[in-house]
Amino acid sequence: MMQQRHNRYEKARILGARALQVSYGAPVLIDTDQSEPILIAAEEYDEGVLPFTVHRGGK
Repeated sequence: MMQQRHNRYEKARILGARALQVSYGAPVLIDTDQSEPILIAAEEYDEGVLPFTVHRGGK
């Protein structure tokens, strides 16, 4: 899957949102040995499997 380039603020927002989802019991999208939601989210981000879209710009 093609991964969109995000700046550090977008990446932080995506990882935070995904970690919150995982902490509330959302299914993990990859095979991982991690147990901390933020680390799981980071691995998912690196694998390019997160279904997040960033809309930039104005109106």
